[in-house]
Parts: sequence; C-alpha cells; structure tokens
Amino acid sequence: MSSIKQVQVTFDCAEPERLARFWCEVLGYVVPPPPEGFTSWAEYDRTLPPERQGAGFVCRDPEGQGPRLYFQRVPEGKVVKNRVHLDVRVGTGLVGEERVAALEAECARLVELGAQRVRLLVADEYDESCLVMQDIEGNEFCLD
Repeated sequence: MSSIKQVQVTFDCAEPERLARFWCEVLGYVVPPPPEGFTSWAEYDRTLPPERQGAGFVCRDPEGQGPRLYFQRVPEGKVVKNRVHLDVRVGTGLVGEERVAALEAECARLVELGAQRVRLLVADEYDESCLVMQDIEGNEFCLD
C-alpha cells in the first residue's frame, strides 16, 4: 500500500465557478466533464436543491500531475491574509533581470484576467525574486 496521498486544494469563496475558471486560466487547468447523463455543469446544478446550486466548482490539471482545486461558497468574505497560498512557478531556472522580466510578463497577463499586483519582492542573498499577487477574490498567491 502506497503512503503517498493525493492532495486537493480547497478555496473558500463567494463565486465558486468564476474563481475556478480564473484559476483554469492561470494554471492551464480544465473543468472536468459533468457527471454522466448531463450535458453541462449548469444542467447538473439545476438538479440540486436551491441552497446547493452554485455552491461548489472544480478544476483539475489536464495531465493529472497537479492537485485538484475545489472552490466552495461560504457566507463570509475574506478578512485576513491567507496562511497558505499557491506559488505559481513561472521563473524556474531564471535569475536576476531575466527572472523579474518573466514574473512581470506573467503578472501583466494575470492582471488582464482580473488579478491584482501587490508587490515585487526583490532577490536577496537567500531568495530569488517573486511577485505577490491577489486573485479575483483577494486570495494571495505568488509568481515565483
């Protein structure tokens, strides 16, 4: 029996489908097919009790390498900084100005999708540069 466990990352949010589709664009993830017998997730959603409609949405790595992302509607809004965040690896293997240029280029793409740039953390003697951002609901993540 394998001791390796699969991981799902769960986001509490206001608009699960909207946030899931944002992260699909960020990561190259896809929305899985709807359950058997349904032509769309919207059709499936309409079969749920009213209080469950739109309450959750999923996206996944099309190659099955990365974790599944689950987005669940919660009544409260985001109040404080995340204790856990995603690092989106766009500058792997790059250093100095070349790394910052790659981070800034990806930042510009994500801002077009509705993300917000927070700040660039410039390389020091221990860490390479990374760029702190927020998704469309204010969840922090880093481009690194």
